[in-house]
Amino acid sequence: MPSLSDRVGTFTDSVIRRMTRISMKYGAINLSQGFPDWDPPVEMTEALAAAAKTGPHQYAITFGAKNFRDAVCAKQSKMIGREIDPETEIVITCGSTEAMMSAMMTICNPGDKVLVFSPFYENYGADAILSGASPIYVPLVPPTYDYDINIIEDGFKQGAKAIVICNPSNPCGKVFTKEELTEIGKLALKYDAYIITDEVYEHIVFEPYKHVYASALPGMFDHVITCNSLSKTYSITGWRLGYLIGPAKVVDGARKVHDFLTVGAAAPLQEAAVRAFQLPDSYYKELQDKYTRKRNLFIEGLDKIGMKHNVPQGSYFVMVDISNFLELPQFKDYTDLEFCEWVIKNIGVAAVPGSSFFREPINNLIRFHFARSDETLNECINRLSKLSGLLK
Repeated sequence: MPSLSDRVGTFTDSVIRRMTRISMKYGAINLSQGFPDWDPPVEMTEALAAAAKTGPHQYAITFGAKNFRDAVCAKQSKMIGREIDPETEIVITCGSTEAMMSAMMTICNPGDKVLVFSPFYENYGADAILSGASPIYVPLVPPTYDYDINIIEDGFKQGAKAIVICNPSNPCGKVFTKEELTEIGKLALKYDAYIITDEVYEHIVFEPYKHVYASALPGMFDHVITCNSLSKTYSITGWRLGYLIGPAKVVDGARKVHDFLTVGAAAPLQEAAVRAFQLPDSYYKELQDKYTRKRNLFIEGLDKIGMKHNVPQGSYFVMVDISNFLELPQFKDYTDLEFCEWVIKNIGVAAVPGSSFFREPINNLIRFHFARSDETLNECINRLSKLSGLLK
């Protein structure tokens, strides 16, 4: 057979989604791939039912139906304190995954470099490679996940075209402060580079932390490409509706990339999702309260069974340190992946091995998510409690 491209040999399939498949095979509770087990707001599902009957059923405008673009821009304009032009500064994509890919392909030439924090959502490195760029990894050091600004500046000195910031961070739950984003922004301006943000967890931030929009910082809008989606905020991960917001020059390029990647997002789903932006402000407060309660329920359960973990500042993920288990004779020489597979088969709970998120040789961390019903989370804690017996 003819050979394949070199690029596909430089990364694996998604470990997150692989763990979902293993979880399904063994009937485990899936705390690996992050999606909730409850329905979206009823206003959206009713609007979707109506769209299924009356349409639209044909192509929307490639870069997004006008009413949907208008709705997204109205909400995000309020968030960043600047009017976003729905005609020139946004493109609707098939999820934030495509938004990130479109951003990378728009600004990167073969041989360019892109700064990526480690740990990272696993798509970022692959996106850079598929765009012909090379990732430069910047460590976020556990357990506090702080970084060294000098490493970032060194990356820009090497010619990095952009830095990718997931805020709040998947997988570690770090929320970047205004001070952190400002110092990174100053470097982006100094070296004439872009900040590409992934802000899908913008409304899942725990007190006293606050979400800061990099594009809202003084003088930064023209250097920030915002990737976002409706998946997490409105519990519709399967609808695959996302968007890219940025300066008109970037958006013009991203619309071309998007056009030839996917043509456009699903028209009836865009029509139904307009209702999301008509929800009252109380919806977002209730969402924050809901996830705060679930975070506390889950980490308190982990505490009771002696599993060490970080306390996420945002998102719905928690990193668990399994060092004490890997010291046991039955897990001698286990990788974190092998440990996760053992837990799926023998305990009935699925996690993601931390090594899939780190450039560094990290083998002692795994990631759980807590976007599940209280009943399911309690059952997970009950199952995971069997692990504590191994430590006695």
